[in-house]
Amino acid sequence: METTMKERLLKKIEERSIKVGVVGLGYVGLPLAVEKAKAGFVTKGFDVQSQKVDMVNAGHNYIGDVVDKDLKKLVEEGTLSATTDFSFVKDVDFIAICVPTPLDEHQEPDISYVKSSTEAIGKYLKKDTMVVLESTTYPGTTEELVKPILEQESGLKCGEDFYLGFSPERVDPGNLIYKTKNTPKVVGAIGADATEVIATMYRTVLEGDVFTASSPAVAEMEKILENTYRNVNIGLINELAMLCDKMGINIWEVIEAAKSKPYGFQAFYPGPGLGGHCIPLDPYYLSWKAREYGFHTSMIESSMMINDQMPEYCVDRAARILNEHKKALNGSKVLLLGVAYKQDIDDYRESPALRVLEVLQKTGAAVSYFDPWVKTCKYKGQVYSSIPELTPEVVQEADLIMVTCAHTNVDYAMVQKYAKAVFDTKNAMKDLTERSNIQRL
Repeated sequence: METTMKERLLKKIEERSIKVGVVGLGYVGLPLAVEKAKAGFVTKGFDVQSQKVDMVNAGHNYIGDVVDKDLKKLVEEGTLSATTDFSFVKDVDFIAICVPTPLDEHQEPDISYVKSSTEAIGKYLKKDTMVVLESTTYPGTTEELVKPILEQESGLKCGEDFYLGFSPERVDPGNLIYKTKNTPKVVGAIGADATEVIATMYRTVLEGDVFTASSPAVAEMEKILENTYRNVNIGLINELAMLCDKMGINIWEVIEAAKSKPYGFQAFYPGPGLGGHCIPLDPYYLSWKAREYGFHTSMIESSMMINDQMPEYCVDRAARILNEHKKALNGSKVLLLGVAYKQDIDDYRESPALRVLEVLQKTGAAVSYFDPWVKTCKYKGQVYSSIPELTPEVVQEADLIMVTCAHTNVDYAMVQKYAKAVFDTKNAMKDLTERSNIQRL
């Protein structure tokens, strides 16, 4: 009796004979590939950057959320490998697409990486394969873009010859509790059978629960909601921080007081802006797609405007602090502490600290930075390097110290002791009792 694609794939999942492919070996793809391999599935990762592929094949890790020894062991066992050749697709049964989805220079979605990857996958796609897009994108991408390309390039039919779905990545770099393995997953696929099979695949690999959505569009919108929720609330607290500054009220104390309520309130904190791949970018995907329907996401766009202006606001505050010391920004030495987009990680994608650096330089300030996690970084075609060591002498030489990322491995007490003036945009120095030279956002 002939079996169905659903039956064949469920059997292969149960037997751990599914061969896995992961396209894109960055912050999302490599941890996912490692977890698939650790679950007993032979996994091959793909990346256009040969350096990443060579590092994986040598067992050398380059992602903070991956345990070095896990990667090395999987590679040595032959369970995990990497390639720059897209033809590997013909040999796998499950493909996760984890490629970048940045914004272009007009702040509109750049889905060229998704499109080119899908075209390449389609050329080698075989029957009985699951394809899952994990890259954050606008609602409709899976069904309106990925599905037609796969069908055209492969000559196969979605739902009959292969399954297609969307399962948004939920990677939080540096999170000590939630990693790829134990973070709940959302799966939305085209058709009930596809949803069941793809969800089963994730349940077999991950410890977190799997929530099944009725369609890819629901899962795509869910991901946008997660990060837009944070964007809007951070925009609210940033606006209140600017108001509290005018009113002479400590916004950080206000938040701590509000946190005492056991229900109906979640704490968000102000800062020099938003960073990372998701929170600053996802609302742009939604507002862009909304215009197709003649709809303007006014509340979301307002929060984006507030968050986008925070680097400039922080520079204005820095100028005011220097003015109190009878100094101008032009010609002053400003030392930034931290250029990563969040504490204790080496990821500086969309970091607001780099925008602060740029605006400071435009005013004529002499800007340097210290970051124990980010030794060098590239921003708008320029390469910047951290000063090698944060010493009392370095601190004393600066006219202003700006804390732009709250790394925990920085000696803030020493900074306070030797600094002429400190502007703490992250409240990293909250535990210091001597605060005569510290102002906070």
